[in-house]
Amino acid sequence: MAPSAISRWYQKLAEFNVETLFARKRPPGPPRSVFINENLPEEYFDQKHRPKKEHIYASNQVITSKYTILTFLPRNLLEQFRRVANVFFLGIAILQFFNKFSTISPGLVILPLLIVLGITAIKDGYEDIKRHQSDRRVNHSQIRVMSGGDWVNPNVMANKARTFVRGIVPTTSHKKVKKVKVDKNARPDDVEMQVHRGTSLAGDTLTHDHGIEYDDEKSLTEGESHLFGHEKPHRPHWKKTLWEDVRVGDFVKIMDNESLPADVLICATSEDENVAFVETKNLDGETNLKSRNAVPALTQLRTAMDCANKVNRFEIDCDRPDTNMYKLNGTLRTNDEKYPVDLQMTLLRGTVLRNTGWVIGIVLFTGQDTKIVMNSGGTPSKRSKVERQMNPQVFINLIVLAIMAVACAIADAILEQRGYPEGAPWLYADDQTDDNPHINGLVTWAFALITFQNIVPISLYISVEFVRTCQAAFIYFDKNIWYEKTNQATLARTWNLSDDLGQIEYIFSDKTGTLTQNSMIFRQCSIGGKVYRGDTEPAEEENEKKLSRLSETDTSSGSGTGDKPNEQGVPDPLQANDVKLSPGVLVHFRDESLKNDLANAVSTDAKSENASHARNLNGFFTVLALCHTVLASVDPVTGAIEYKAQSPDEAALVQAAADVGFVFRGRDREILRLQTPFSEEVERYELLNILEFTSARKRMSVVLRKLDTEDSRLFLLTKGADNVIFERLKAGSDDLKKVTEQQLDEFANEGLRTLTLAYKIIPEDEYESWNERYNEATVAMDDRDGRIEKVSEELERDLRLLGATAIEDRLQDGVPETIADLKRAGIKVWVATGDKLETAIAIGHSTNLIGKESNIIIVRGGNERGRPVYEQMLAAMEDYFPESGFQQVDGITTEVPSGGSSSTEVSQPYSLRRANTGLSSIVGANNGDRPGGFVLVIDGNALEYASPALNDEQNRHLLLRLAMQCEGVICCRVSPLQKALVVKLVKDGLGAMTLAIGDGANDVSMIQAADVGVGISGEEGLQAVNSSDYAIAQFRFLKRLLLVHGHWSYARNGNMIVNFFYKNIVCIGVLWWFQIYCAWSANYVLEYTYLLFWNSFWTIAPVIAIGVFDRLADDTVLMALPELYRFGREGTWFGLRSFIIYMVDGVYQACLLCSPSAIIYFIIQYAYFSPTARSDGYGVGLYEFSTTMAISAVMVASLFNGMNTNVWTGWVFFAVFLGIVLVWIYTALYSIISPGWFATGAFGNDHYLFQSAYFWLCLPITILFSLMPRYLAKAWKFGYMPDDIDIVRWNRKMDPQRDLGHDAYYAAPLAAMRRSHSMRRSSSRPRSRPVSMVSHADSVATMERRPPAEPLTGSRTDMSTGVRSVHRGFDFATEEGGVAMRRMQSNLSEQWQSRRSLPLTDREPKRKSSLRLFSIRRSTRKKPASPKKPSPRKSE
Repeated sequence: MAPSAISRWYQKLAEFNVETLFARKRPPGPPRSVFINENLPEEYFDQKHRPKKEHIYASNQVITSKYTILTFLPRNLLEQFRRVANVFFLGIAILQFFNKFSTISPGLVILPLLIVLGITAIKDGYEDIKRHQSDRRVNHSQIRVMSGGDWVNPNVMANKARTFVRGIVPTTSHKKVKKVKVDKNARPDDVEMQVHRGTSLAGDTLTHDHGIEYDDEKSLTEGESHLFGHEKPHRPHWKKTLWEDVRVGDFVKIMDNESLPADVLICATSEDENVAFVETKNLDGETNLKSRNAVPALTQLRTAMDCANKVNRFEIDCDRPDTNMYKLNGTLRTNDEKYPVDLQMTLLRGTVLRNTGWVIGIVLFTGQDTKIVMNSGGTPSKRSKVERQMNPQVFINLIVLAIMAVACAIADAILEQRGYPEGAPWLYADDQTDDNPHINGLVTWAFALITFQNIVPISLYISVEFVRTCQAAFIYFDKNIWYEKTNQATLARTWNLSDDLGQIEYIFSDKTGTLTQNSMIFRQCSIGGKVYRGDTEPAEEENEKKLSRLSETDTSSGSGTGDKPNEQGVPDPLQANDVKLSPGVLVHFRDESLKNDLANAVSTDAKSENASHARNLNGFFTVLALCHTVLASVDPVTGAIEYKAQSPDEAALVQAAADVGFVFRGRDREILRLQTPFSEEVERYELLNILEFTSARKRMSVVLRKLDTEDSRLFLLTKGADNVIFERLKAGSDDLKKVTEQQLDEFANEGLRTLTLAYKIIPEDEYESWNERYNEATVAMDDRDGRIEKVSEELERDLRLLGATAIEDRLQDGVPETIADLKRAGIKVWVATGDKLETAIAIGHSTNLIGKESNIIIVRGGNERGRPVYEQMLAAMEDYFPESGFQQVDGITTEVPSGGSSSTEVSQPYSLRRANTGLSSIVGANNGDRPGGFVLVIDGNALEYASPALNDEQNRHLLLRLAMQCEGVICCRVSPLQKALVVKLVKDGLGAMTLAIGDGANDVSMIQAADVGVGISGEEGLQAVNSSDYAIAQFRFLKRLLLVHGHWSYARNGNMIVNFFYKNIVCIGVLWWFQIYCAWSANYVLEYTYLLFWNSFWTIAPVIAIGVFDRLADDTVLMALPELYRFGREGTWFGLRSFIIYMVDGVYQACLLCSPSAIIYFIIQYAYFSPTARSDGYGVGLYEFSTTMAISAVMVASLFNGMNTNVWTGWVFFAVFLGIVLVWIYTALYSIISPGWFATGAFGNDHYLFQSAYFWLCLPITILFSLMPRYLAKAWKFGYMPDDIDIVRWNRKMDPQRDLGHDAYYAAPLAAMRRSHSMRRSSSRPRSRPVSMVSHADSVATMERRPPAEPLTGSRTDMSTGVRSVHRGFDFATEEGGVAMRRMQSNLSEQWQSRRSLPLTDREPKRKSSLRLFSIRRSTRKKPASPKKPSPRKSE
């Protein structure tokens, strides 16, 4: 019972978090009411008319730093005194303040501890100053806030927190008027990268005039508005205000491409119908834009004057602040009327306004109450695994110290009590109250603690901090992880975690901005069974240069054709001659073969053999150019058409169509305009219906009527997933379908995102009847979505296949190779993203996380018609891992738990069975047995059911068990908080070392939850970097950071620490064995200065050299052989085992120096004491004897440390022999100091010591016998039990030019390694070696390559439905059910109602229909007299 209690006590102590005492995270407040243009009610105040605490809102100041000026000292001291050694040092120092136990000056005794605490505090303070400076950059960003007039914001805010330092960002001066050029094409920073640089994105220039702007554009400088410039403008205006000064209830004006400083309710926007588009990838990782709409009752608030008008008074009731990113409920009360408020009317902090001129809104939540901040935890106080492991080792040393002290105390007490009555001369006058045999045992115990205190070396912590600082500098100055494009180095923001980089077992990565660039490239397409693979893309820099030159030309030429405005003064897309690259699209699509085919198709006769392919070409790109919701605008600078899409996917598709000549020229309400090579004039299409894309439908369709032609034809244009489209094809196209399937497999194997295109011609009468049913379904009150889907199914059938597209979601440089190498290193990579399931799987394929032969297991929640989550996981374990023994694991049962099920069915026992879906023909007979292993894909709904947040141990155990069986895990549709919960699930459930990497504010909580957090300073912002431990510029740098710097740091630090313990146990052992001959009185055998300088001069340099310069293998070897990283994952170089080995070695060598049971001791004893070591016959003095031991101990410890150093450089030679040289010089000089200077016990020692033959005899003998066991052990291991490191080191030594990365797989590695270079060339047969010479480890040198798999795409099993299918790369990102789509559907419905109300004679006459959907140009149709309109050229 006692051990368990001690264990529980120690576990509780080890898990103590200092941040719980100093956490500033306030609990979420109650539901709030925000008052606009009216006073707060009386119940908001107490009796003294002070605002009640629950109605005081958090300031908008967001702080990620750990310390304040008040908490720095106590919190930092608490963090440092979590080290048991520091508590011990403090106790020893306090003990020596009493005269009874004083050895030297008490101030000098406590000085080392103060130095350790001071150096660590300075380092921690410097790290936190950097965090404060980053926080200041964010908090001092600016936003337009309404001010002036009679406007008063009655809502009460809490005071801002005082910062630690002012930071390095200068306060902006408003006295001078500056004009700053703004790059129109530059991508602005988002919420966490908004650094105040004196620029604005609202126009080409910014005038600094106290940041005042007016809606009527009559803003004057302060000097012009007021005679002396001292009075503020009275009328309402917009004033530039710091983010941290934004208050709840403020009116703010956000311009296009600006970030949101708080959670804001939309009042009005610059767009039609008050719609705003926002980029939310910083919150949920999704790349497509989201549409939001204004509150209908507030759309009149379009100017500062309107906002300040007292007539517009209202109240907004909101829920309490919540972490749910997808829910916000509120009510707007005005004029005794109520209006609903939800998330669709809100812009959250962390999002960026896009494609919207401006938005005026009201601040609802600020600072700690915003959703993004609530999903982020406080800055944790992280400790490395090595440091955590040191505490038990220090405990062991303290236990040994206590045993030694108790032994001395007991023996001394017994000897004194036995010798005092006998009149022992050394006990003369021992009859005082504080000096008698009964109390001296306790005194001896305290003296023993002081004598043997070096068993816990305080210098170890100073050395570790110094070494880690050097390792952080090595990382910073490593040019291989220096990003030249931005001149950014890899930065260690937390210096004490370098060794953790070498022990990572799980990596959790964000997707958007971390793995991908959020940029699309239209790579390939299949049209009518023919693949067009695209020409080699030009460099992106070249494209940018060309576009820049075109912009300069267009600007200098004045208002050319492209800039010609229409009646409203807006450039008309019909007049533009250029098409510029859309945002998110990197390059134009070019294919010489396609270009030639299109040229031939234009002139092809309708009866020729090529006519069918010509029509396919026309139809394919017509679908791309018309089946979308993209808007076409004209850049006023370049005069070129620019497509604005909600997602880069749609932009890439429309851009590709324009690149080959099918230019979408915008829409005029429901009229779409398209210019094609097949038509001399711009074609016009009437948009009749949009069957929108959803995750369930996996397709999008539009119904169009072609105008301005001889016949009025109705088209159904469809794009979607291959399996969905193939199911709806018209019979008779099996050959084309089969060929397209093969081509889709090729696209998917290349990691491309695919879409399948089809069309259908709709008879007029069929459409009329269907449209009636469709519009009835759209207004149905019951099961509206189900009825719309059913009616849509009726039309989307008998389609004709056109082809497929393949788009590349451009990855960050080197991502696939990095992930592949990390997997080779044995690190499991998990991806946590807010994107939908298809996007997550597509990225998994392109990044090598999912191999070509991998089997995908999908677990989904939230589907009432599907199986419960627990049953899905249980079925996956039974189906694919029946031999894993999961049934015997505690906490896992075969019964489905009753709580939390996603199914509405009553839970019942689940009988283990192998599901038979009848779809094995789709994936082949070997489904689930492919050599690629398994990858688990789980969504946020399933994680919510299985996460620790619900305290469901059963689900957690099963989820962890399933995840451990898979090679990788992808979590999709997860919130920021769920990302952190996933990390904690693995970190706490498996006790594994975790690393999280991301670049956005939505990754902060994940980064903080992991053992090591890595932030990428990418496009999504600096918030991830501010909260991270390491900041890198590219994901690919993670490979070198872990495999090289992590490997080196962990090996160095682990080797250094155990060698540190060893050298101190040697010293303590010498003191201990002497106690047998000094009546256990805790006296020193060595002259005190030798002991004082033991850790300062004699033995400190070799261990420092190990920590700074040692390396097991070169960086090129570690990069070429990631498998060597397993030594770090397995904790090879530091742990309790290695600690005990080194301690025993130190005790043994101490025994050799003075133990009576050792042979070497008797040699020294007889040499010095029998008969005498002096030529004059006098007895040997204590310090003459002990100095020999001191010099021998220094030489043994230094040479032993050197022997444990793997690479001897000049600095290592210097460090190893520095202490040896110093102790010899010190002994020589110290021995000649005359007592006239000061008294020393070693005066004259040189006369007797250096002239004694016994002195020169003892040194080589003790050194030889001390080092021999370790040398023999190392030699035997290398010769007979080599590990991979030994094999690689020998191979590198014997053949430096050999490509180890290429030759990592070979049989009989040592046989090949030991042969001479000439023999390897002359003979291919390896020399036979003993079996014992082969590595006993799981050697990378003996691994066999996996046999190639069949050329099949990995299977995909949805455990929710049991459906198995082949993944062919389908992915398409767009907003589902967004405000913009709803508005378009409403307009189409109104148009249909208006046409329906017209008399029959007024309706458009029916025209003769044609069975040919996409016609080709005929020579007989050409108009000879009409000049041809120039085709737009692509803006490079």
